[in-house]
Amino acid sequence: MNRACEPDGVEDGPDFLGGVAAARRRIRVALGQEPGDLLISGGQVVNVFNRRVEPADVVIADGRIAGVGCYEWRASRTLPAEGLVLLPGLIDAHMHLESTLLTPAELARLIVPMGTTAMISDSHEVANVLGIPGIDMLAQAGAGLPLDVFFMASSCVPATHWEDAGAALGPAEVRALLARPHVLGLAEVMDIPAVLDANPDVLEKVEAALRARTVADGHAPALSGRELIAYAGAGIRSDHESTTVEEARAKAGLGMLVQVREGSSARNLAALLPLLAGGELDESWCLATDDIFPDDLRRHGHLDGLLRRLVAGGVAPAVAVRHAAYVPARHYGLVDRGAVAPGYRADIVMVEDVRDFRVRTVIKDGRIAARDGRCLDHGDAPRLDPHNTVHLPPLDEGTFRLPLAHETCPVIEIVPGQIVTRRTSRSVRRVDGHWAFDPERDVVLIASIERHRASGRIGLGLVSGLGLTHDGALGSSVAHDSHNLIIAGTNARDMLVCARAMAEHGGGFVAAAGGSVRALLPLPVAGLLSLADADTVCRQLDEVNHAARALGCPLEAPFGTLSFLALPVIPELRITTRGLFDVREQSFLRL
Repeated sequence: MNRACEPDGVEDGPDFLGGVAAARRRIRVALGQEPGDLLISGGQVVNVFNRRVEPADVVIADGRIAGVGCYEWRASRTLPAEGLVLLPGLIDAHMHLESTLLTPAELARLIVPMGTTAMISDSHEVANVLGIPGIDMLAQAGAGLPLDVFFMASSCVPATHWEDAGAALGPAEVRALLARPHVLGLAEVMDIPAVLDANPDVLEKVEAALRARTVADGHAPALSGRELIAYAGAGIRSDHESTTVEEARAKAGLGMLVQVREGSSARNLAALLPLLAGGELDESWCLATDDIFPDDLRRHGHLDGLLRRLVAGGVAPAVAVRHAAYVPARHYGLVDRGAVAPGYRADIVMVEDVRDFRVRTVIKDGRIAARDGRCLDHGDAPRLDPHNTVHLPPLDEGTFRLPLAHETCPVIEIVPGQIVTRRTSRSVRRVDGHWAFDPERDVVLIASIERHRASGRIGLGLVSGLGLTHDGALGSSVAHDSHNLIIAGTNARDMLVCARAMAEHGGGFVAAAGGSVRALLPLPVAGLLSLADADTVCRQLDEVNHAARALGCPLEAPFGTLSFLALPVIPELRITTRGLFDVREQSFLRL
C-alpha cells in the first residue's frame, strides 16, 4: 500500500530510505550476497543522469532498486526484457484530479497502463466546494493505488475575493495542509493582483510553503516585464501558463520551472516545442496536463503521448524522459523517484522503443501494476460521498432575460484551443429591450448561478465563439474555480432545463434543446466527479459533446471551454455570479 498517499494521521510520511533494514538488504543484493525479489534482465535502461540509453539488468528488493548494470544478480523471480527499454515511472507535474471527472481509482486504471506512476494534483476544485475535508476525501480515495497521488495546498480558495465559493482557505488552513505528508507545497498562486499588491494573506501562504521547505507554484498567464519579476520575487518557482516562446523564455530566465501544458482546453506543447528541441530551456521545463478529460487520455495517451510528440519534434529520447520524470520529482522533493537507479523506488515502465513509447509493462514499487494496456486489480477503493452540493434558489425563465441599454455591448470572445478570452464589442439583437438570439451573430447568453448557499446571486452576460446555430443550451457544474453553475444558451427555456437537471443530479454536464435534456453526464461528487467507471464516463462525455455539436458548437472540448469562462484570474473577460468581470481592469461591467 502506498502510505505516502494517505491522509493526515494515517502515516507519518514517506520513508525515502525504505528503512535501515531494507537499505541493508539492498546493499547485500547489489553485492551479490543474497537474491533480490525481481530481476529484469536483457533490456536497455534510459539513464536520466547521463541522458543515454544503455544495456543493463535491474534487480529489485523490497520495492526499491538494488542494482542497475551488467552484473550477475540473483532474484526469486526473473522478468525477461529483451527488446524492451526501461524508463522511470512518469510524473504529471501539475494536474487537477477533478478535471478528469474520475475517482482516483478509475483514473489510476486509465493512466497507470500508460506509464504514469505519480501525479501532483492541485485539488482546488473540491476545495472550493468542500474545503479541506474535500481534499482529505480525495487523498483517502487515492490511498493504496498503483499511482502515487500527491496534492498541493490550494493557495486561492476562492481564486479572488470577487468569487462566491463553497469554502475559503486562509493562511491557517494552508499551514494545516502543508503539515500533511501527502501535500508537497503551495499550489498555483493565481491571484496575481493580490501578489503585486503585496497582499499579506497571499504572501503569508507563500512564506508558509517556503518555511516548510517546499515549493510555491505559480499561475501567471501573459505576465511580463517588471510585474513578472515582482511575481517571481514573491518566492514563486514554477508556472504552467506559458503560451508563447517569449513568455516561456522570460519565466525560465527568472528561475521558474516552465511546466509545458497540454490538456483538453489549453494546448501549449506545439508552441513551445522549438524551445525544448533547441535545448534553450535546459533544465527549466517539465510536462503537465493541468486540466484533461478522460476521453482525451484514452484517445491521445497521457505523458506517454507527450513523449511521442517531444521525440518526433526533435527532443532526444533520454532528455524527454528526464523531463517527464526526474525534473518534476526534483522540483517537488520526491528524491526517491524519477530515475531507474540504485536506491530509487522501483517504479519502472517497460516500452517497446523510445520513439513510440508503446507501454508493455508497468512496475510500481517493485510489483507489476499493468500489462499490455490493462491495470491489474488493486482491490476495493474507498467510496466517495455523493451528497448533493447543488443548492439553488427558485428559478424560472425570467431568470435568463438580459436587459440591454444598447445594441452594441461587451462580449466574452472565446479563443479556440486556449483558456484566455478576449474582450470585444458586438452588435446584438434586442427585443423589448432584452437580448435575443440571432443565429447569424454567434452571440449567446451566459449565466453564472451561485450554487453553494442558494444566495440568489446570478450573473448574466454574453459570449461569442460557442458557435450555437440551433436553439438549445449547455450547462456545467464544473466552472473554475468556485464551481458555481455556468450555463450558455440561445433561450431561457433550455437554460432553465439545464439548471434543473444539474440540481437534480448533484451537478454534471448537460445539453438541452426543445425544452428537454438531450444528454447528461452526472457528476454527483461535489458537482465535479462521477462515480461511474472510466468507460461509462467517456461514453457519457461523448454523448454530451455530440449533443453540443448538434447545436452547432465546433469546439473540440465544449464543456471544458465553458467551464473556464467563469475563471476571473485569466484575461480578459469572464462571467461570475456578480456579472461580467474585466480581469485586466479588475472591475465589473454594466450592460
